[in-house]
Amino acid sequence: MGAHNELGGTPSQFTAAVDQLRAAAVRPEVVVEQMPAPTRIAPFAHALSGEIVVADHELAGGRFILLHDPAGHDAWNGTFRCVTFARADIEGDMAADPVLPAVGWSWLEDALAARGAESTAIGGSVTVVHTEGFGSMVEDAPQSQVEVRASWTPLTGVGDHLGAWSDLLAAVAGLPPLAPDVAYLPRRGHLGTSLGGRP
Repeated sequence: MGAHNELGGTPSQFTAAVDQLRAAAVRPEVVVEQMPAPTRIAPFAHALSGEIVVADHELAGGRFILLHDPAGHDAWNGTFRCVTFARADIEGDMAADPVLPAVGWSWLEDALAARGAESTAIGGSVTVVHTEGFGSMVEDAPQSQVEVRASWTPLTGVGDHLGAWSDLLAAVAGLPPLAPDVAYLPRRGHLGTSLGGRP
């Protein structure tokens, strides 16, 4: 099971990784909060939700989950795994653009590259949905969404990977990249103390 700390049997590598997440620099528009972690995917997990809200309107939302299996996982090619998604409402004409899925995936790749967040075994999907009401729902306004789901094995500090995910949230929300002289802020929101590991 790897190295453990003296309290609760949590591996020291996982404790250190969670500390990195708590200290990560994220986009200033993104509010990050701890949420219940999944208990069946890996022996240890830490889950965060994030959202961008402007004038009481949520522009984007998503989740970042860090999984850890001290024994390693063949599909991960490592002992840690980042599992993420980011979702935002978009204009209908944007949803109709056939290149949007490829563009959405490039937002993730660019975010990871800009943060120097190296990874392996990356995979995921981009889903574009357009909904229109009919019959009794014909008066409902049409809605369109883009959703990027991805997972990867981090090869560098996980704080940079969380920062990249916050940049992805900003991208799907339609926010421009920060200017080079704009500093990222430490995480905001409810940091929590649970490491999410199973006894």
